[in-house]
Amino acid sequence: MIDFFTQNTDAILLKTWEHFYISIIALFLGAIVAIPLGIALSKTTTLAKIVLAITSVFQTLPSLAILALMIPFLGVGKVPAIVALFIYTLLPILNNTFAGMRSVNQDLVRAGQSMGMTTFQAIRMIEIPLAIPIIMAGIRLSAVYVIAWATLASYIGAGGLGDFIFNGLNLYQTDFIVGGAILVTVLALLTDFLLSKVEKWVTPKGLLVEK
Repeated sequence: MIDFFTQNTDAILLKTWEHFYISIIALFLGAIVAIPLGIALSKTTTLAKIVLAITSVFQTLPSLAILALMIPFLGVGKVPAIVALFIYTLLPILNNTFAGMRSVNQDLVRAGQSMGMTTFQAIRMIEIPLAIPIIMAGIRLSAVYVIAWATLASYIGAGGLGDFIFNGLNLYQTDFIVGGAILVTVLALLTDFLLSKVEKWVTPKGLLVEK
């Protein structure tokens, strides 16, 4: 195992970077779509049920199936992998954004509006700050998921740490399989740790709970 890390240092750095930026781009795209959509859906129950049901259906599709469906439209490589992973990031972020916004005490919103706030101002200055911990929990969950799923992107030529695992399976090299799995796990844990710091930074001080 030590030989795997010492003899493949350059490849490990390259594959880890590929894995990370495929995952982080998909997560970023998921956040910029799912957060505004979740905020909008929190204001309409009927439409929210329909949209959440549709995203739930996508979530049940096997990862490899989604990746395979991308090939006829986008070919192989990093772009179809990012699009497929983006689809998988939507539900946790969307669900948590919707739940976070719906959990806000409406008495606080009405109090803000009675002081002259518009609906948009109340959302921006009251509801979103109060919902931030739940929204960030969805982003952190999606981050861990997407880093794990990005391993399968190797099947369509997107690179990443999955190359080590699948090469190990093809060549019967246990070190490659275990080493790749360890690197994916460490990357997921490190990303979650960094996002926990971001969560503390964006959460209003009065809502922070020491863990």
